[in-house]
Amino acid sequence: MSVFEDAIENFLHPIGDLLKNEKISEIMINGPKEIFVEQKGLVYKVENTFPDEESLISAFRAVAQSVGRVIDDENPRLDARLPNGSRIHVVLPPMAKNGTTVAIRKFSKDDLTLTDLINFGSLSKEGARFLDICIYLGKNIVVSGGTGSGKTTMLNVLGGRIPKTQRLIIIEDAAELQVAAEHVVNFETRKEDPQRGITAVSIRDLVISAMRLRPDRIIVGEVRGAEALDLVQVMNTGHDGSMGTVHANTPLDACTRLETLCLMGDTQIPPDAIRKMVASAMQVVVQCSRYHDGGRRTSHISEVLGLDSSGNYITRDIFRWMQTGRTPEGKYTGQMVPCNYVPSFFEDVVLNKLPFPKSHFISHEWKKKQAA
Repeated sequence: MSVFEDAIENFLHPIGDLLKNEKISEIMINGPKEIFVEQKGLVYKVENTFPDEESLISAFRAVAQSVGRVIDDENPRLDARLPNGSRIHVVLPPMAKNGTTVAIRKFSKDDLTLTDLINFGSLSKEGARFLDICIYLGKNIVVSGGTGSGKTTMLNVLGGRIPKTQRLIIIEDAAELQVAAEHVVNFETRKEDPQRGITAVSIRDLVISAMRLRPDRIIVGEVRGAEALDLVQVMNTGHDGSMGTVHANTPLDACTRLETLCLMGDTQIPPDAIRKMVASAMQVVVQCSRYHDGGRRTSHISEVLGLDSSGNYITRDIFRWMQTGRTPEGKYTGQMVPCNYVPSFFEDVVLNKLPFPKSHFISHEWKKKQAA
């Protein structure tokens, strides 16, 4: 164990049991005396507390130092990761009125697969096989969803299906993706620190570098700003099969969100041209959703078909999760069903002799009755 890891373990001793508990997926600290956890998608308050505000701040200064970042009065926000790979975000007072506010998102130590997602009930076998085909054919994929909906998990799983002969470059603000592919290069941004003479390195800077490092595919972990334009350009310039995540509630919203982010920078490209670029770049949207029963499921797998005559995005659902009921314990029941839409690139499936018959896109009888 390193000096920093030892220091972090000592400082975070009040929540040490929560960090070690694999059933807990997120820890939320609202000041030293109020701590909540997420377990199986639902949030509960726990008895753990920190002695006082000073010890809480000291703990996360140690965390910041361990990853080469700073959190103080001049830099009151921290976005980083713990040595075990957990993602962490901190906001200090006076911005945080409850006291130092922290969220620690823990990720599974196991390398999940499409089979695991099927077993969890997040995907159907046909939906998983279709996504596998999209990866194989090099379709550009955007994973869309809200906070905590499973976007990072989905991107890890999809990235692990990339052919071994291809070079993958991953670019993130705080490294959290753990893609189990053979040829992976990971980049992480750097925050500016004038006191130490350190200049910032942004996602946009790293995308430019990545383009010159012979990537077959590029993954931008989370698109939150003007780097959206760089991802769109990557997807439109021969790097087929590139991926990214965006915060949006539906596949159509994901298109609009990406367009809005592209316009956030100092670009001189007209909005109409940006819209055409986004519509051309995005091919498949995988929508991840967190439901009220705490379950995380893939709610839509949709194709983006460009723009209509009025300049609006056209999206068509290929597969969709449909709820059929609810158990006495409050868990939703349902399944992912096809939506009677054959994707425009089905000919590529046939030409590559991939075992996915057109009948897999035909809807089940009960779904037809529900829609009637």
